[in-house]
Amino acid sequence: MSNERIKYSLAFSLLGIVFFIPLLGRLHLFDWDEINFAEISREMLILHDYLRVYVNFEPFWEKPPYFFWFQSLAMTSFGINEFSARLPNAICGIFTLVIIFNIGKTLFNTRFGILWALAYFGSVLPFLYFKSGIIDPWFNLFIFLGLYFFIKFYWKKAAFANIAFPKNKWIYLLIAGLFVGLGILTKGPVAYLIPVLCMGVYWITQRFRFYINPIHFILFTLASSIVMLSWYGLETWKNGYWFVREFNKYQVRLFSTPDAGHGGFPGYHFAVLFFGVFPASVFCIRSFFKSPSSEFKYQDDFKLWMIILFWVVLILFSIVKSKIVHYSSMCYFPLTFLAAYSMNQILEHKIEFNKWMRFGILFVGSIYVMATLAVPIIGQHIDWIKPFFKNDEFAMANLDAEVNWTMWHLIPGLFMIGVLVAAFYYLNIVKYQRSFFSLFFGTAVFVMLTLMFDINNFESYSQRAAIDFYKSKADEDCYIVTYGFKSYGHLFYAQKRKVTNPESYNMEWLLQGNVDKTVYVVSKITKAAELSRYPQLIETSRKNGFVFFKRKSTANPGTQFPDFD
Repeated sequence: MSNERIKYSLAFSLLGIVFFIPLLGRLHLFDWDEINFAEISREMLILHDYLRVYVNFEPFWEKPPYFFWFQSLAMTSFGINEFSARLPNAICGIFTLVIIFNIGKTLFNTRFGILWALAYFGSVLPFLYFKSGIIDPWFNLFIFLGLYFFIKFYWKKAAFANIAFPKNKWIYLLIAGLFVGLGILTKGPVAYLIPVLCMGVYWITQRFRFYINPIHFILFTLASSIVMLSWYGLETWKNGYWFVREFNKYQVRLFSTPDAGHGGFPGYHFAVLFFGVFPASVFCIRSFFKSPSSEFKYQDDFKLWMIILFWVVLILFSIVKSKIVHYSSMCYFPLTFLAAYSMNQILEHKIEFNKWMRFGILFVGSIYVMATLAVPIIGQHIDWIKPFFKNDEFAMANLDAEVNWTMWHLIPGLFMIGVLVAAFYYLNIVKYQRSFFSLFFGTAVFVMLTLMFDINNFESYSQRAAIDFYKSKADEDCYIVTYGFKSYGHLFYAQKRKVTNPESYNMEWLLQGNVDKTVYVVSKITKAAELSRYPQLIETSRKNGFVFFKRKSTANPGTQFPDFD
């Protein structure tokens, strides 16, 4: 490895450490996904079962276990808390920056590697995801690496010129399959589906010429299966086929029906990527139009693969009924690559920084500025927006939260103004490299400032009242359930103990049965009236749209219940 490669790899590692690790534990985990995944990892530690996934101490077949092994390891080292739940993705972010810099340098040059890593680091949603506790950053990295090594296998097989391939082609194919297998073990079979669809589309672009033969594809699949079967096989051998069958049924259902609360319009992911992966999205658009060819054939071929990957993911998850922001997050790799490609061509004077790109940066950047400036002002005058929520009793109650907005909360928006001014100043004097750096590095700092100044206040309106209540019961041996809404917060923050009484899963028993512990019920204000038919429940308080009820134990002191695993 050259000194230059080492120098920049260390620089991007340090950049990731400085930006991705701080503040991980400053904010509560968010329902559903962050808390759901952290709770799975917490229960892994309690049950000492690292093969099967549980939530609420019941089998949870929606996800395979690989990511939760990372979280469990972090929790073993740093405790069961928000920092540990998010640390695996911060580490993933550090690896991602180093990996894409090195790939960019290998395929093009040092400048391209820097541009690609900078585009990924300095775009809004990719940055945020590395400070989250969701599965997708690792899942996406494994899929991308699987496809990248498959491309290297193909290039080696086809004897592409002007690029070194130090390893045997079969090694590249094996590594590709192993990374895809890790993707399957992280989130499911879509990790295999995406690369295979890309291979199929590439085959079409080659006018149906078989660029690989069936043996290659079978070996790739077998390599993927080896990793996959390390869990599927052991789980089936230990516990039978039921869990794996339910897991696969869920994957099919996820594609064919919308999750509750997760529907959306057909262009949902287009909008998410355009506004959410700013500023890279603006530069990416230019790469879809005609531009001069690269110096070497393999560079244009890699661009083609990235365009295919982008559209495969975007179309696939636009077809999927469930519309969730992170479903299209696999697009971040090709999108930021294509952004870097456009910026590199601008620096090489092959294309112009046209007026539409200028407009896109100013338009989307201004939306971020207006939003981050408006929120603190509106927060100080919350009555301004209450009329818009007059038909939503829960939202109206959320807005009654006591949140301290000050003029200090204007800092992120004011900083973003400075970012845009600097970017356009350097743009106007044709200092493109400085303009790109100002824009992307400045956007990363803007996101960090928003997390520092604003995000805690946002949470105060949404879930803070409920989370604080759950935490207050963490040391009490009791039952806590939610009524009328789905949540995992009460499991993680009340630190639910291992279930010993199977009746505790029965809501009617908790509400009017002969309970052996105090029962707490948390409802939204819109559903609270329904609990009036249970006279044993006593309302203890209500706050910001949540209503809290208590029911005392009615069982005889000596009542014993059998252990339940």
